[in-house]
Amino acid sequence: MGEEIKVVTENRKARHDYYIEETYEAGIALKGTEVKSLRAGKANLKDSFARVENGEIFLYNMHISAYEKGNRFNHDPKRTRKLLLHKAEINRLMGKTQEKGLTLIPLKVYFNERGKAKVELGLAKGKKLYDKRRDIAERDARREIEKALRGRDWSKKV
Repeated sequence: MGEEIKVVTENRKARHDYYIEETYEAGIALKGTEVKSLRAGKANLKDSFARVENGEIFLYNMHISAYEKGNRFNHDPKRTRKLLLHKAEINRLMGKTQEKGLTLIPLKVYFNERGKAKVELGLAKGKKLYDKRRDIAERDARREIEKALRGRDWSKKV
């Protein structure tokens, strides 16, 4: 009832380019002008990724546009941002990304019901080109079936 989640931006291409095995919710360490820009919906996850370094997780290449009224206190739009997770989760992600060749991809940025900025991280494995083609073929086939069923008159007996 009271759950109001405002999605700021979504990485739609991530599910096309990767198999998402697990998802995690992480907080983001932001500056004031970054929060204001996020609330205005001025963010982009294209080509962004996360990496575990020295027991901490950092988000790279996430673009948060400069805040219009931010003057000299504005932030660097592409700066590296620290992600906030529990130590056990960080250790688990560190192990998975090192041994299995998995990567951390941000799937979406949103504000939770308490108004905190969060990132949904996906533990992802890259798809090969033929996997992408197969997914597209399956999606097209499903669309054709639905189209055929929609056009059929179900009131007549066959």
